Amino acid sequence: MTLEADAIVERRQLRRRLYFWRGITLLLAVGLVVAGGLYVGGDMSSKSGPHIARVTVSGMILSDAGQRKMLKDLASSDAVKAVIVAIDSPGGTTVGGEELYDGLRSLAEKKPVVATMGTLATSAGYMTAIATDRIFAERTSITGSIGVLFQYGSVGALMQKIGIEVKTVKSAPLKAEPSPFTYPEQPGAAAMIQRLVDDTYAWFVDIVAERRGLARTDALRLADGSIYSGRQALDLKLVDEIGGEDAAVAWLASAKGIDKDLKVVDWAPERPYAGFGIADRAMATVSHLIGIDLLAWNSEGRLDGLVSVWHP
Repeated sequence: MTLEADAIVERRQLRRRLYFWRGITLLLAVGLVVAGGLYVGGDMSSKSGPHIARVTVSGMILSDAGQRKMLKDLASSDAVKAVIVAIDSPGGTTVGGEELYDGLRSLAEKKPVVATMGTLATSAGYMTAIATDRIFAERTSITGSIGVLFQYGSVGALMQKIGIEVKTVKSAPLKAEPSPFTYPEQPGAAAMIQRLVDDTYAWFVDIVAERRGLARTDALRLADGSIYSGRQALDLKLVDEIGGEDAAVAWLASAKGIDKDLKVVDWAPERPYAGFGIADRAMATVSHLIGIDLLAWNSEGRLDGLVSVWHP
């Protein structure tokens, strides 16, 4: 009898714990839904009235369909009176930088657009900045690193030493070159890549000269890959003013007639929920609230090919 009574008591305790955790799970689910609703509702509400949009460009700059669409939405929104591009990026792929540059230039034809530099705005990050009407940098911001690179490894010599050979049948000597397996290097491969780099570099220098009002020889002198502090960049005419977002808003008010009391509202690219269940969507919403973009992993960009990036 005692064993049976103990078993009944234990089952009741287990049932209570089960009900307790079910209740906690339900409350968490409701909380996530409410938080998501408040976030989405607040976001839509803040974007419906006149405001200054803030677009953050951080981390690696890659080809991004969501970002391209967002820039078009900004251009067509009557509520957006101006755009601040907040940059904190070492750069990225040349295609990603080019797409962002072109998108911002198209946007700047319809709205005032300014850039603020955070800790880092180099290479394709600087390419992003020059697409705007005015560039603001902190005194200690790191910028510049104007240039392009193409990196590849080579394990051909090591493979020969350990007796491994990769056989390749191809249509022409430079097809799929440079290859990490070719040793010695295929004649003409390095020159082919150098021509590719030189062509993209020439375009980069040209838009720096055009956007910053520099003689091409001066732009070329500054585009040796060097990095500069915000103060140095100001002296070299690579940026326009020392300051952050407050200075940018003040300039928009004085130079473009934008109401300085307008709210600055964050805009971000829409990320698809492909493959995400209800729980995943709730987690993505909450993560966005605390500044983590779980959906950014769906980006179409890859860090292959030509890159315009700076790293120590």
